Amino acid sequence: MTASTTASPAAPSAAQTRTHPTGTARDLLLSVIAPASWGTTYVVTSELLPDHRPMLAATMRALPAGLILLAFVRRLPKGSWWWKTAVLGTLNFGAFFPLLFFAAYRLPGGLASTLGSVQPLLVAGFSILILRQRPHSAVLGAAVVGTVGVALMTLTGKARLDPLGVLAMLVATALMALAVVLGRKWGRPEGATPMVLATWQLVFGGLLLLPMTLASEGLPDTLSAKNLAGFAYIGVVGTAVAYTLWFRGIERLAPTSLSLLSLANPMVATVAGFVVLHQSLTAPQAAGFAVALGALVTGQVLASRRR
Repeated sequence: MTASTTASPAAPSAAQTRTHPTGTARDLLLSVIAPASWGTTYVVTSELLPDHRPMLAATMRALPAGLILLAFVRRLPKGSWWWKTAVLGTLNFGAFFPLLFFAAYRLPGGLASTLGSVQPLLVAGFSILILRQRPHSAVLGAAVVGTVGVALMTLTGKARLDPLGVLAMLVATALMALAVVLGRKWGRPEGATPMVLATWQLVFGGLLLLPMTLASEGLPDTLSAKNLAGFAYIGVVGTAVAYTLWFRGIERLAPTSLSLLSLANPMVATVAGFVVLHQSLTAPQAAGFAVALGALVTGQVLASRRR
């Protein structure tokens, strides 16, 4: 999961403030690349990254990508965008990543995916509180059906319930949902692009993660070529590119419409596990995949018709 004057945020241009409540097909397709790429993170982590290094993975996912992008964009926040960047960078990366990895190590992937799929409902709640926008009941219904589909697709009878893991995953999901709504509310400053917003937040979140990583895990003695390839993938594709497209979607799509796209995450993760890890795909999982996909498509169609 931003520049202004020192007195107040710069007024966004007409192009920046133009609302795209449902967006075009192109906006949806570009935005869904983000959660789809996040769905491959599970396979990359298990196959390429060092074992038992969640904080290192979180830091390497955020900070190098942010610093490389910063060297490219060569722009820093101004005025109120310093504290807005701190808030969004913490929500999207500095707090979200550690909670996500903490939950991943304490919960089965299926249970974590199911808990994460409630994000559209949390976005809807934050939209009512912060944006004073009430999502259409049919779209909310699609979000509920999507969660049911994810549960069918990912949960098994052996899923163990770890209270701390459940709490961490729910808090992480809520933080990202809040970031979506605040990002919609604050927009971006004059002349800034979604890449610039991603850059600032990645750097801030990465700098928060770095001391926690050094204190809890330290640095590895060596990194293999396989490890470096994994870090490069999650940093470039799963973070720099994905979050640039995600932030672009925040300003072009209605919050609930955007958050429904997060259903692509567990769907891609399931397909990746089947193809790459040769995991079995049961009939209930196939049915859950169909239900989740149907909910994702139906939700976007209902949002478009509503507009």
